[in-house]
Amino acid sequence: MLSSPDPVPRPLDHLAELAVAEGYGEGRALVLRDRTLNHNQLRQRVGQMAMWLLDMLPEPGARVASWAAKGELSCLLPLAAARAGLVHVPINPLLKRAQVAHILADSDASLLIGTGSRLSSLEPGDLPAGCGALGEGEALRMADRFGALGPSCIDPSALAAILYTSGSTGKPKGVMLSHANMWLGAVSVAQYLGLADDDVTLAVLPLSFDYGQNQLLSTWYAGGCVVPLDFLFPKDVAKACAKHGVTTLAAVPPLWVQLTEIDWPEEARAPLRRLTNSGGALTVDLVRKLRAMFPQARLFPMYGLTEAFRSTYLAPELVDSHPTSMGKAIPFAEILVVNEAGDVAADNEEGELVHCGPLVAQGYWQDPKRTAERFRPAPSASAYGGTAVWSGDRVRRDADGLLYFAGRRDAMIKSAGNRISPQEIEDTAIATGLAAEAVALGVADARLGQAVHLVVRGDAAGREDLPRLLQRELPNFMQPQHIHWRDAMPLNPNGKIDRAALQAQLNKEFGE
Repeated sequence: MLSSPDPVPRPLDHLAELAVAEGYGEGRALVLRDRTLNHNQLRQRVGQMAMWLLDMLPEPGARVASWAAKGELSCLLPLAAARAGLVHVPINPLLKRAQVAHILADSDASLLIGTGSRLSSLEPGDLPAGCGALGEGEALRMADRFGALGPSCIDPSALAAILYTSGSTGKPKGVMLSHANMWLGAVSVAQYLGLADDDVTLAVLPLSFDYGQNQLLSTWYAGGCVVPLDFLFPKDVAKACAKHGVTTLAAVPPLWVQLTEIDWPEEARAPLRRLTNSGGALTVDLVRKLRAMFPQARLFPMYGLTEAFRSTYLAPELVDSHPTSMGKAIPFAEILVVNEAGDVAADNEEGELVHCGPLVAQGYWQDPKRTAERFRPAPSASAYGGTAVWSGDRVRRDADGLLYFAGRRDAMIKSAGNRISPQEIEDTAIATGLAAEAVALGVADARLGQAVHLVVRGDAAGREDLPRLLQRELPNFMQPQHIHWRDAMPLNPNGKIDRAALQAQLNKEFGE
């Protein structure tokens, strides 16, 4: 177990070397369906993949995208691409071809590696000019023929990954993460969770998310083992916990709801040491259920945003007494609450959460306008200075320094742990030709956090066809739970659609 966090960032690929250097080379590192890699083998495999990638893409900083299920390729590519001096662009496996085509074009990817079924869903023109595509099986076989590339000497400030995340308007935007961002994120989480070389992390979250990817990086930093799992049913998670002696389980609130509704055998519960949550706040009721079901496990509620990875966590010993708190800053993060006057807010005064320090990302890929809106100079009170992320989230800080969430400024929908752009749903609905106007809104839902509702003005003849077309064009997590047809939209005094009025109507009728 780490005694204190190491503040000196290193190239990200050096994570493949740590356990070996510490004498844990024979310990389990990655449990795949057909075999298990120890840390020596993990190190060798990362080196081989890096050498192959360097042969494929010799230009430093070229983007290599992955669109695959959890397996050897998706787990090792973050380190292998970093070692080869490339930039990894992980794509959520749940996305449909239209979203994938946007990400590939926006990132100007030079190579896409994915499962055969996903690659076959792409249409002519979806791959940018000069972008190749390879099945993951073929990529792994090609890497087998190469020797291992040694640890890199890359500047930790260099770009390592672009993670695409939805905003309240428009298509997904790419958050640029440096080697230092990801290295220090791994160190920070490993430290405050108390991870050790005998820990086993069940990776159930998508590896295209910063929260999901950090499951790998923080565990390997501590010399532990990762078990990637793509599951169909909540009971599959409990079975995997029992089979592999899982000690660390991370999830988002909707998944925790499902996991508390199934029976957990003692052999699945007993090894668990810690439970972590992000992607939305836990309700008081859900906290109590988790504490009752897993009394021996420490519960870590956490808050984060892709633009700065992770901001706060609530110490487990405070969960029972302060179940609604976001906690305090994680290691390497400085969190300020700034009021409307631009000053640090007083105790219990609401303000904007501003994240300062070395976990702050480098901005949005090729999008200086949106970068300037979110990444701005740190407040004068900041000890770090430099650039800060102005989150748009409204919070308050009590006299003990604990933070509490108050609300968001923008129109983002957060459903099942996913950040969803209303405009992306609206644009897709209008593009079908069946909707003259469309408004997507999030309505409180006990299981999802927020359910997607779509209000549409259009020809009634399209009522049967619109759901089918949305199913074809949007990933499952973006699908509206309800479509409401209107003869006319309410307008505000400026003649624009009155989104607030629609939100109030839906909240009254459907809100939890």
